[in-house]
Amino acid sequence: MRLNCPLLAFATSLAFASAPAAEHVQFNRDIRPIFSDTCYACHGPDENKVKGKLRLDSLEAARKGGKSGEPAITPGHPEKSEVMKRLLTKDADDHMPPAEFHKVLSTEQIALVEQWIKEGAEYQGHWAFQIPVKPAVPPIPAGGNAIDAFLAQGLAAKGLKPNGEAPKATLLRRAALDLTGLPPSDADLQAFLADSSSEAWSKALDRLLASPHYGENMAMQWLDFARYADSNGFQSDTQRTMWPYRDWVIKAFNDNKPFDAFTVEQLAGDLLPHANRDQIVATAFHRNHRLNGEGGRIVEEWFAENVIDRIETTGSTWMALTMNCCRCHDHKYDPITQKEFYQFFAYFNSNDESGVLGDFGGAGTTRRGGNTPPLLQLPTEEQQTKLDETAAALAAAEKTLKDIPASQPELFAKWLERQRSAFSKEGVAWQPLPDEIVTAKENAEFKRLDDGSWLVSGGTAAKETYVVEATPAPGLLTAVRLEA
Repeated sequence: MRLNCPLLAFATSLAFASAPAAEHVQFNRDIRPIFSDTCYACHGPDENKVKGKLRLDSLEAARKGGKSGEPAITPGHPEKSEVMKRLLTKDADDHMPPAEFHKVLSTEQIALVEQWIKEGAEYQGHWAFQIPVKPAVPPIPAGGNAIDAFLAQGLAAKGLKPNGEAPKATLLRRAALDLTGLPPSDADLQAFLADSSSEAWSKALDRLLASPHYGENMAMQWLDFARYADSNGFQSDTQRTMWPYRDWVIKAFNDNKPFDAFTVEQLAGDLLPHANRDQIVATAFHRNHRLNGEGGRIVEEWFAENVIDRIETTGSTWMALTMNCCRCHDHKYDPITQKEFYQFFAYFNSNDESGVLGDFGGAGTTRRGGNTPPLLQLPTEEQQTKLDETAAALAAAEKTLKDIPASQPELFAKWLERQRSAFSKEGVAWQPLPDEIVTAKENAEFKRLDDGSWLVSGGTAAKETYVVEATPAPGLLTAVRLEA
C-alpha cells in the first residue's frame, strides 16, 4: 500500500493554474476554483449568504438566474449569459465581483469561463464524489509503460523532449529518497552498480520496499493526516503515550496491508467481531486530538471540540472534504450543510471521555500530562513474553489440578500427616538463625545481644532498609519469623 496524497494535491493545483484554453475546459479543474475564489461567497451553496437570489454552484440555479430574471448562464451562448456581461462590463455598479471585494478575474480566467460556456457549461459534482474513469492510454513509447505514455504526451504538447536516462547512482538515490526518505547505503549502491543483469533495477526496488525505513517514510506522511503527536498541545504541550499507534501505521505499510482493511481498522477496528489488540490500537486515529490542561478548561466544551476534531480529520483524510466551515453554517464550497455536519457529529458523540487533562481527566492523567480514559494497557514485548509464560504455567497447573480425582481426599490427609511427622522429628519448632549478619542501607548500627537479639542505634532516617543474611541449620525449613 503506497499513498502519494501530497504529490497528487500538488499536481492538481498545477493543473488548475495551467490548463490551456485549447483543451476541453472542465468545471472541476478550471472553473470551480475561479467561482470558489470570486463568486461563491455571495452566490454559492450557503442559502443564508446568497445575494441577489442567484446561485452559481449548479447549472439549474444558474440558468434560472437571480432577481434580474436573466439567466446567469446559457449553455453554448456566452453572449446571452449574464455572468459574462457582468464580468466584462465597465459599469462599476454592474461589474462582478464588486470592487469592495478586491477580487479581480484575470483575462485568462475570463477566457476560460467564456470557453466553458461556449462548450456547453457542463457542471461536475464535487471532485471527491466523482467516480474515477480510466482514460485511454496514448501510444506507449519504446521501452516504456502506460505512465510513460501520459508523460510523453504531456511533454509533446509543450514541445519538450525527455532527458536521457540518469546514471545508475542517481536513479538509486532518487528511488531511495522517494521510498525510504533516506539516501541509499554504500553497500546497496555498490551492489546495484555491480549488478549488470536486466533485473538489477527491480531487485534494487524490492530491497527498498523490504526495508523497515519504507514503512517509516510512508507513515510519516500518513501521521500528518492523522494529526499524530506525542504531546497534548496547548500552552504546556505535555507528554502523552501514542507511539503504539505510530508503530501500527508503520507496520501496516511494511506489511502492505490492504487499503480497505487499513481504513476499517482505523475508523472502527474496535467494532469488528472478535477485534484483536492491533485492531483496537488502530482506532487511536480518533484519539490524536489535543487534550486541554488549562486552568479554565470546561469539560463539556472540550468534549465537543474533540468530537469536532474527529469530524474534521475524518472528513479531510478519508472523504477529501473540508468539514470546518459547516460547524457554523452551510459550507460555501463543499456540498455539506450545517445539518449534515451535526448528523455526522452524532457518530462521535457517545465516547466515554472528558477531553481534558487533570481532575476531570480520570486515572492516568494530570494537568502535567498523560492520557485520558478510555485507555488500553499495552505490555512491552518483554512483558508480553512473561505474560505468555505465566499463562502457560497457569494452564499447566490448572490441568494438573483437574487431573487429580476429586474422590481422593485422603491425598491431602496423607500430606498433612507427613508434615506433622517432620515437625515432630525436628523437636523445637522455632530456632534462632546462626551466624547472622545484619546491615542497613542508610546509617543504622547493630549490636548482637546475649539473648541473640539485635540492638539498633545510630541515625534515624525517614526510611530504612535492614538486610539480614544467614545460613539456616540443616533440616526442614518451613518459615522465618521476625520479632521487633
